[in-house]
Amino acid sequence: MAPLVQIAATLGLALSSAFVPANAAVIERGGKPTPAPSGLKSLNTLAKAKGRYFGTIVNTPWDSTDTKYLKLSGNSKEFGMITPENYQKWFATEPVRNQFNFTGGDYIVKWAHKNGQVVRGHNYVWHSQLPDWLNNGTWDKKTLTSIMVNHIVKMGSHWKGKLYAWDVVNEPFNDDGTWRSSIWHDIIGPEFINIAFTTAGAVDPHSKLYINDYNVEGVNAKSTAHYNLIKSLQKKHVPIHGFGIQGHLVVAQLPTDISQNVARFAKLGLEVAFTELDIRMDLPNNAKNSTLQANDYKTVVNACTAHAACVGITVWGTSDDVSWIPDVFPTQGDALLFDSNKDPKPAYYAVADALKAAKVKGHFHGWL
Repeated sequence: MAPLVQIAATLGLALSSAFVPANAAVIERGGKPTPAPSGLKSLNTLAKAKGRYFGTIVNTPWDSTDTKYLKLSGNSKEFGMITPENYQKWFATEPVRNQFNFTGGDYIVKWAHKNGQVVRGHNYVWHSQLPDWLNNGTWDKKTLTSIMVNHIVKMGSHWKGKLYAWDVVNEPFNDDGTWRSSIWHDIIGPEFINIAFTTAGAVDPHSKLYINDYNVEGVNAKSTAHYNLIKSLQKKHVPIHGFGIQGHLVVAQLPTDISQNVARFAKLGLEVAFTELDIRMDLPNNAKNSTLQANDYKTVVNACTAHAACVGITVWGTSDDVSWIPDVFPTQGDALLFDSNKDPKPAYYAVADALKAAKVKGHFHGWL
């Protein structure tokens, strides 16, 4: 960045701080440089000191040859919570009706526990990544309900006592707050939610039970649909303990009312967690976007740490090279806290600073 500063000075231009990356050295009056942040700051240790966790996801650690990635993802000082990205989903766990395969999920759970990390279960009931036998079957309400209940019972029983929480239902609403069309809703009806949570609570009464969705960061039609649903579940005494805000965001496009949204779910007596956080940008990356991204990550962390009910944050990937985003948004990426070389980015240090500065202590008590 120094050449840009020098060029600007030569031309007599004032360089806006918005174009200087957060980790650039700053020259103080008197000519003494303030070194850029460097090294790791132990994000989960910082979060833990404030009553929260900081986590990441892993997918197939058994076949990764990237030792830097494995060491970083398995570092409980940085990441105290692990979510299996795919290997607790239906396609992986019940590829044939009533024939279960827990191999991948078991590996991740054991790997995380060996590293001193807690695990979130992801997930029981979702409209996506279902096996062909389920998607292509012809089901009546009674049969499909029994299939769903059986899946939850087998999954919950297998991992009973080993997971902090489960995403029981994932993404049930459209962005306008209407019900998403899915085999669950279209055949069973809205009561599939009640049945799923009641079953999950019965099979593993010690796991926290979450409903999880994207585009619910601020107060909008979709998050309000969740708010109203949760209130109705509570009136029926259906066990539900947490609201998962996924947090798939875009640089410089964050809602302005994230903290207010967290607050209203907290008032329902729920835990709140940011479960899949990433903040993507248009590529190629540049100094301005890096600074904006760092500020956005700080905004999300501040929105969480302002409320005791917000128990933690999970980023949806350890480093940019394992992110899902380029496959779905080809012109965007660089959404995570570590670059493809596993080096921390300005956003990483912004998160560390925000966690360290947090004033309100959370109430996460799920450590091993």
